[in-house]
Amino acid sequence: MPELQIGWHMPSFPVDGSDGPAFVGQIHRTLERIHPHIDSVWVDDHLMPWARWQPNDTPYLECLTTIASFSAAYPTLRFGASVLCQSYRNPGLLAKMAANLQLLTGGRFLFGIGAGWMEEEYRAYNYPFPPPAVRVAQLEETIQIVRLLWTEAPASFHGAHYRVDNAYCEPRPNPIPPILVGGGGEQLTLRVVAKHADWWNIPGGSAANYARKLDVLRRHCAAVGRRFEDIRKTWSAEAIAVAETEAEARRIAAASPYAGQDAIVGTPEQVAQQLRAFTDLGVDYLIVRVLDFPATAGIELFLQEVVPRLRALP
Repeated sequence: MPELQIGWHMPSFPVDGSDGPAFVGQIHRTLERIHPHIDSVWVDDHLMPWARWQPNDTPYLECLTTIASFSAAYPTLRFGASVLCQSYRNPGLLAKMAANLQLLTGGRFLFGIGAGWMEEEYRAYNYPFPPPAVRVAQLEETIQIVRLLWTEAPASFHGAHYRVDNAYCEPRPNPIPPILVGGGGEQLTLRVVAKHADWWNIPGGSAANYARKLDVLRRHCAAVGRRFEDIRKTWSAEAIAVAETEAEARRIAAASPYAGQDAIVGTPEQVAQQLRAFTDLGVDYLIVRVLDFPATAGIELFLQEVVPRLRALP
């Protein structure tokens, strides 16, 4: 298994009432302190805050333009979408935008994509919101079109939902970004993962839930003739509260609306032990959101004390 890699899940909106410029400054201050110690930065793809406790007029950063800007400022890091909503951009245009980002970043773009879920956002921006089965079918066609445009010239695809006709995507990306599919729907989404994904991700949830999803994915891989081992297993730890003492970590978690029942809370040793449940299942890429942002103490402690413990485990 490759050495454990660490990505930072960049916030897409301020959590302390900051305006847009101040929020961008908070992100820069964090990255200036942690960029030598992480492998990647991951950005959500929404158009307005997904957290119900945030006012809808909270500043919100769009995914791909944010990646373009920050990737130029931090040339040692890879930047990923976590994850692109397939509904928000025509599949051909999306393939072109991703190929262009791969060119401009020198091969540092990570292509994450999912079926989309936030109905309120779809309605607000006048996107059709079909049933889940349709959105997953659209996701599968989008991935097929993107991969065709990245590998063939011209490319044509006629699906039930999307099509391209003799389309060119030049220069095609080199190297081709890994296609990460996000989601855990056991009947449909994980079958798409088995057929098309290079990497798989699911945000949050318990290790037991992750293990169950892996079992389902393994069965889908067998059904479609895909090696389960060929799909890289990633996990987004959506809520980590880490501090020198357990009491302080619990205080941080209690103050954050993001800390649900599956939050990972404790000292560096305790957090490492909780995360080991995932690495033992085969996760070799962790994408982390630490709850004390815009402070940097939590993410710095995580990188200095938790990650070495995880990497030292057999």
